[in-house]
Amino acid sequence: MTPAQVHREIERKLRVPVEFDFPDLSATAVIASWQPGTSFEMTAVYYDTADLRLFRWSITLRRRVGGEDAGWHLKLPVSKADASARDEIQLPLVAGAAGVVPAALADIVSPLVRDGRLVPLVTVTTLRTPYLVFDGTGTPIIEIVDDQVAVSETANQTTTTFREIEVEALNAEDEDALASMDVIATAFISAGATPGSTSKAASAFGARATAPPDIPALPMTTREGVAVDAIRSIISEHARHLLFADVGVRRDAEDSVHQMRVAARRLRSTLRTFGPLLDDQWASTLTEELAWMAQEMGAIRDTEVLLKRLIKDANILDPTDELAPVAITSWLQARLISARAGALAGLRSDRHEYLLEDLVIAAREPNVKDDAYLPCEEVLPRLVAREWSALRKSVSGLQEDTPSTVWHRARIKAKRARYAVEAVSLIFGPEATAFGRALADVTEVLGDHQDTYIAQHLLLDLVDKSDGSTAFRLGRLYAYEVDREMAYRDDFLKLWPTVRKAAKRSGLV
Repeated sequence: MTPAQVHREIERKLRVPVEFDFPDLSATAVIASWQPGTSFEMTAVYYDTADLRLFRWSITLRRRVGGEDAGWHLKLPVSKADASARDEIQLPLVAGAAGVVPAALADIVSPLVRDGRLVPLVTVTTLRTPYLVFDGTGTPIIEIVDDQVAVSETANQTTTTFREIEVEALNAEDEDALASMDVIATAFISAGATPGSTSKAASAFGARATAPPDIPALPMTTREGVAVDAIRSIISEHARHLLFADVGVRRDAEDSVHQMRVAARRLRSTLRTFGPLLDDQWASTLTEELAWMAQEMGAIRDTEVLLKRLIKDANILDPTDELAPVAITSWLQARLISARAGALAGLRSDRHEYLLEDLVIAAREPNVKDDAYLPCEEVLPRLVAREWSALRKSVSGLQEDTPSTVWHRARIKAKRARYAVEAVSLIFGPEATAFGRALADVTEVLGDHQDTYIAQHLLLDLVDKSDGSTAFRLGRLYAYEVDREMAYRDDFLKLWPTVRKAAKRSGLV
């Protein structure tokens, strides 16, 4: 199959009356010139489940005929960006016949679709007139398209017609183009256009397409609110994070494995911290499955971290040394390929699909005990205090010469305490938030400490596999990692008093 192309799209959608006249865009002072292109017609068929699982996550999947980018298009929201930003994954028409979604695209959205079936639901016919906008150097920076649209829903053959203007920056990383795009959109709005963000196809379904997704984003409750509402909000947040990280892993997006493991850890921490309020068997089963999933991702993440750290440290130790980075990269890249293949097999298993379905249910209705219906201020602080007490006990005997395994156990306790505090910080205010930040600082240091420890063992293994010159260089790097481990211990011991003070001020412990 032809490899997919990925395009970052940032655009402004504007609905206008059929008889709408373009404003004088030259008056905006951001346009040097603009010119129309040749009008053309496109027909796109949109795919989703019968209950619109993709539309409700603000995702569109279509097969479009006509225009320069005819083919299969999957548009996904961009993390930490506004609704106008999309990553568009493109495959040619030959990737899948009409009615058959290409396996590569179906796999990417499978965490959101799960047991649903992707079928053609909407046909959109568009008569498009494009306009290119140029800057002072004659470079095209923005495309404006004027679309006459007809949307037909497959189920009942009803057709909706409307006119839409789209203003898109040709380079999503060009800040000047993005600013100009907003100025142009404002000019259209001043002339009577109405801003919008939903896809053309979504208009066929009205409110159904914009209904909450399978796992809605829930507001956090208050001190006086019941604990079950806090639990539901926390599980929903991390389950949403996990689903989209899963999508990212399948498309090999940067940092997606890390994000998926973080979401799994936070969910496990939630189940542990709030365990006294949860059904024991339910929480235990879900925790076990999340641990399995995180383990499936573990080899990828550990290898990514090691590769990044060792190359960086090798360059710091000796910028002129090329042998050590080559040996490290050769070994770890091969390991990364194997780890990714194993992880993807796990993600595509029935076991993983059942876990995702269980998370959707857990986010809606966690299986709780009666005490979960008590006020947050009555039951949550003591649960957080339990995690803090475990951390304090673990840290109490730490010294610079304490074995690495003991330091690692303290790291695990620190993460649990951090996640517990962060989970309730919105409820208990700024001092609780500050406590969470202090814990985040020490978990970062302890995480770096653990990475250097793992790196040392890998380097010893590589030394055994290398010839004399490379082995010598790897041995120097090993000694450097040992020094870094000791430095991180010193950093932690200096930070710890700050964490204790933050704990006292938080009112949680």
